[in-house]
Amino acid sequence: MADPFHLAWFTPFKTPAWKSPWAAGTATEWLNGDYYIDMARALERAGFDFMMFEDSTLVSDTYGGSQDNDLKHGLHSPKGDPVPLLPILAQHTKHMGFIATMSTSFYPPFILARTMATMDHLTRGRVGWNVVTSSENLAAQNYGIEKLLEHDERYVMAEEFITVVKGLWDSWEPGAIIADRETGVLVDPTKVHPIHHKGKYFDVRGPLNLPPGPQGHPVICQAGGSPAGRDFASKHANVLLCQPSGLDEMKEYRDDIRARAAAHGRNPDDIKVMYIIQPVLGETAQEAKELAARRDELTQDQIETQLGIMSITTEVDFAQFDLDSPLPEDIHTNGHASSLKSLVKAAAGRTLREALLGRTNPAVPLVGTPDSVAAQLEEVADAVGGDGFLVRGEPVRTHSRRYVDEIASGLAPALRRRGLIRSAYDKPTFKANLSAF
Repeated sequence: MADPFHLAWFTPFKTPAWKSPWAAGTATEWLNGDYYIDMARALERAGFDFMMFEDSTLVSDTYGGSQDNDLKHGLHSPKGDPVPLLPILAQHTKHMGFIATMSTSFYPPFILARTMATMDHLTRGRVGWNVVTSSENLAAQNYGIEKLLEHDERYVMAEEFITVVKGLWDSWEPGAIIADRETGVLVDPTKVHPIHHKGKYFDVRGPLNLPPGPQGHPVICQAGGSPAGRDFASKHANVLLCQPSGLDEMKEYRDDIRARAAAHGRNPDDIKVMYIIQPVLGETAQEAKELAARRDELTQDQIETQLGIMSITTEVDFAQFDLDSPLPEDIHTNGHASSLKSLVKAAAGRTLREALLGRTNPAVPLVGTPDSVAAQLEEVADAVGGDGFLVRGEPVRTHSRRYVDEIASGLAPALRRRGLIRSAYDKPTFKANLSAF
């Protein structure tokens, strides 16, 4: 029997599956937050550890040289900033954690450190930071930056960035606030220290102008696929998101991260490797197979969506390639290197159209009834030794209240019956619950 594992949800703060017949009014109402409040409540009842919100800040015109595809399908816009959403979700829940994405290429480290510390206080220790370096020059140009640094150099900058942020969180010693009415001293000045950081990319005096929150350092999340990304994540992350394909790649990835963590002097158990999954559930196995077949149909919408997203994240115009010819092997990107590598690998000896088939399920195929999928997840966890799974709704059709309920009211109880996910939140903070097993 597999050990208990963590369960989480990966989502952008953007339009849910508005083309679905189950979407109701969410296509025009989602920005008020109610959809995500309902989602958070359902997932907490189901025993989820956290929700992780990815983010990007651009309207892309890479695909076909026009912003039409991005806006037509709602690929990377419209999209809301998840940071203000986190304290709202925490107000409507009691235990679950929430992670927001913020970029080391665009945020000043002082602002990020202060924002995260403030949110940690407001949520009583239930927030995390998904560290990204960003990959789109179009996004950079919204911040007065003409072109991003080269891929690996962005991780050099990120290393300095996170060092500064952690230094700012540590610039207040425990017990600095004494609030002594007799002496009239609120804060002990001997326990607050400037950091005087002068580096290659940042010059920050410090100290932070508020103490760290209940977690000290909020949960650090990362999604490292390249060698530079893996090394950064193994050094800093509490949670690592990944989408290798198949059991062998999943196990290789986790083993590599754990080895790198040990080389950095960390306990590998302190990093929770979470695999992205997209279960397809039905009341019967046959119903689930039919749903999966419809989900994986390579419609024109699916082609435009998949290639549009790849164009945005790699800044390579995939509209230029013939769908019925092999994909060139010499494509270069300064963007999401691991995403491009995965597609090129899938296209080896095949046409681009053939390579797109089945790419809606990035890790392992999970199709069946709630009980049978729970059994499959137990087998996967046992085989790869993973720490948990991150559910991601298929954005065109299933990022909906209906799909959330299928997972929260169907799959999660089946996992609980097997003792595979938590039945209670025993610790006071997100990080402590994450470290409980």
